[in-house]
This record gives sequence, structure tokens and C-alpha cells, in this order.
Amino acid sequence: MFEQFTMGIEEEFQIVDPETRELKSHVSEILEEGKLLLGEKIKPEMIQSMIEVGTGVCANIQEAREDITKLRGVISSLARKKGMVIAAASTHPFSKWSEQTIYEHDRYKLLVQELQMVARSLLIFGVHVHIGIEDLERRIHIMNAVRYFLPHVLAMTTSSPFWLGFNTGLKSYRSEVFKKFPRTDIPDHFESHQQFQSYVDLLVKMNCMQDATKIWWDIRPHPIFPTLEFRVCDIPTRVDDTIAVAALFQAIVAKLTVLLDKNLGFRLYHRRLIQENKWRAVRYGLDGKLLDLGKQKEVPVKDLIRELLEFVDEVVDDLGSRREIEHIHTILERGTSADEQLKVWEENNHDFKPVVDMLVKNTMENVPEICFD
Repeated sequence: MFEQFTMGIEEEFQIVDPETRELKSHVSEILEEGKLLLGEKIKPEMIQSMIEVGTGVCANIQEAREDITKLRGVISSLARKKGMVIAAASTHPFSKWSEQTIYEHDRYKLLVQELQMVARSLLIFGVHVHIGIEDLERRIHIMNAVRYFLPHVLAMTTSSPFWLGFNTGLKSYRSEVFKKFPRTDIPDHFESHQQFQSYVDLLVKMNCMQDATKIWWDIRPHPIFPTLEFRVCDIPTRVDDTIAVAALFQAIVAKLTVLLDKNLGFRLYHRRLIQENKWRAVRYGLDGKLLDLGKQKEVPVKDLIRELLEFVDEVVDDLGSRREIEHIHTILERGTSADEQLKVWEENNHDFKPVVDMLVKNTMENVPEICFD
């Protein structure tokens, strides 16, 4: 049964000037050659200093690793040909959104027209993980249950402690920037796929949105692909961390499927309680405590993540992702990108340039260089 849980990963990278360490609106210069090499796997985003790549449909985590690693290598090489570098982090430490150029596309023009400064100020970078679930009803049931674990995984991916040259005091400031958009954060639970579809149809009917692509929750049934899309995470700087997170999401879906097949459920909690945990993950990352809602007490987030690893352990070997899941222990010991950024910033008298240099270096850790003639 485990071959059904195909996966795909999308990553959004910063395009950085290696001299000034500022973001540069150079996506158009990379895009033309990138399309020739990668086809639909590469695309622009609303801000021209961002470039997005996405894997194909991967049968397992090893295929996903091969694909996403290659994509990082190609994008890095294309950027370097233009005198630029790439960095993986959910905010840039000091570049200003007001100085970024919007990519010329009807979709982004409409978005800015509708959301105004909320859209213009969206200078954030993320990672999205898709896990294949063909059955519409099962997709909703698993989405309902998996919401509980979203703050746990966010805590281990935080990479956005800085904003516009300030230490925000938060580990995932990206989460706070994005919640200015409508239809974001943790969704409510739905009784059925039909109830979810009725919600979508109602908002379309009342001109709240054109279609379901304008739902930006932390997890959503994808409006086009037969997948559950995990959108809660900051983008990890290291590719090994991204792969570990993707493997964990796949394992959670597989474990919840096993429970459903045994007519066992996972207790559903109200959005308002899960939001409490999300705030703690945003604020403290791996250094804080989350609410164990079953026991009704605070527990160190690292302990809850280890409990989560125990929860999914029975499916990990069948998925073939033991090595990738084990890397999560490395993240717990080492800390997240946000932790590392803050450490470098403190060690360099609050100079942001060494932070950017560290991000550029770690983005290419374990990513082979790709040379073009």
C-alpha cells in the first residue's frame, strides 16, 4: 500500500548579489535558460528576486532527494553565470520589500490589485510538500488529523528570525507576514469532502475568490493535483533538512492511513487550540514548549517531536525512509537555520552580511556543483 504515497517538493529561493548580499530582481535573466534545462520544474514567483523550482511526481524519498538536489544545483549554476547566488531562508535578513520588483504576469497584477500592500510586502520564501492521496474523502480525513502535528514540524524548520534589518525575536517571522493574507493559517476541520467543496463553492459564489487556488492554508487539499499539500514550513537552508521534513510528512500520512484502515481515528482538536501551538513554534522554534493537548500540559517541543517519530516509526521502513527520518535527530541537536542565523549574527557584532554568507554556503551543502558550457 505504501507505493501510493507519491510526493513532490517545491522550494522558493532568494536571488542574492554576492557583493552587497542584497536581494536582486534577476529572475528573468535566470528563467530563460532555466526553462530550456528544467521545463515546467522552474517558474517565477511574484517577487523578481525569488525563483521557484519543483520536483516531478516522485515514487519515494530517494527520488525526491535526487530531483530536489539536482534542481538546487542547476539553479545555483544558472545564478552564478549571471553573477548571482541563491540562498534558502524564509526571509532575507535586511532587504526591503519596498525595493523589490513585481514579476510581470496577469496573476500577480490581479493579486496586487486585490490585496494591495499586503501582497506587495510578501517578501517571504517557503517550501511546499505534496503527498499523493487519491481518494477525496480520505484526503479530508487525513488533513483533519494531521493539523495537530503542523506546529511540531514548523518548529524544526524555522529560518526567518530577521526582517528588514531587525531581529524580530521570532524564529519564524515568515508565518506572521503570511497570515496577513486571507484564508491562511491552520484550517478548521471538515466533516467530509462535500462540506469542504461547499465552502469553496460558497466563497466563489460570493466573489471572495476566483477558485480554490486562493486558499492558502498551512495544509490544503490541492485544487489541481490529487495531493495533500503541506505549506506550514519555513524553507530549511540545508537540502538534507528539506528531505527529512518531506519524509516525515509522508510518514505521518502513511501512519494515519494505517489507522483509518483499522477503523481507528486520531482525536481532532479545534483550530483555536492548534493555533496556540503554532504561535509557540513561531516564537520559540525548538527552544520552546508546545501544549500536549491530550495530557493538557506544556511539554518541550523536542520531546514532542521525538514522540512524533515514535508514532510514525512502524511505517518508516516500509516507506524506505529510515535514513532520512533519522536526520531529524541531527536537526534537534544542531538547531534550525534560524538558530544558526542568530548565532552568526551575535558572533559578528550584529552584522548581517556573514549571516547571508552562511545561508549561501549551507544552501549548497551536499549539493553537487553543475557546470554548463
